[in-house]
Order: sequence, then C-alpha cells, then structure tokens
Amino acid sequence: MFKVLKTESDYQLALDRTMDIFDAQPGDANFDELELLLVLIKDYEDKYYPIPIPDAIEAIKLKMEEEGLKNKDLVPYIGSEGHVSAVLSGKRNITLEMARELNIHLHIPAAVFLPGKTG
Repeated sequence: MFKVLKTESDYQLALDRTMDIFDAQPGDANFDELELLLVLIKDYEDKYYPIPIPDAIEAIKLKMEEEGLKNKDLVPYIGSEGHVSAVLSGKRNITLEMARELNIHLHIPAAVFLPGKTG
C-alpha cells in the first residue's frame, strides 16, 4: 500500500505502479489505487518539481500564440494598438483593469499579474 511520497525512490515506485495500472476504469479492482497514486504523485511533484508561474508579458504572448491573436485583438482589453505594443515590449505597466480584462476574456490566471508571485 502506498503512503505519502517522501523520497525520489518512493516517487519512482509510484510512477512505475501508475504506469502498470494506468488503464484502470471505475469499477476495476485497481481504480482506487490509481486515483490515490495520482494524488500522491501530484503532491510530490508540486513540492519537489514546482512549475513557476510565467511572467505576465510571457503569459500574454503565449496566450496570443495559442489563440492565433494579433496585437490588435488585445485592444479591447489593453487600449490602443500603441498601448498594446508598449505593454508587450515592457515599456508600459499592466494596470489592474487590464489584468482583470485579460483574466476574464483570455482566461489568463490572475496570479501571473501579481507581484512577488511564486510557482
């Protein structure tokens, strides 16, 4: 039976077992074990392999790339094309209102706009 993963060895064993039973479906004998292992693995990875939150400008550019957006598509959320260009080049700060609009309409997590954020 698995318990909280505390070492890299524990983590590797959990990963190996997860791969062995990965196709378990609800109702299968191994499904509860699979669910538990996934929670334990996520907990271990969050603790020892955190993914840093991207810089706000990087996050905006990534979203633009994912969605195929151009600078002009951000005008409703940031202001004129000149403002958009200045924000994306780092010459103009992102205001609270811009951050709110980008969060609501482009689903960029609010955490990326907060100073002193951690991953």
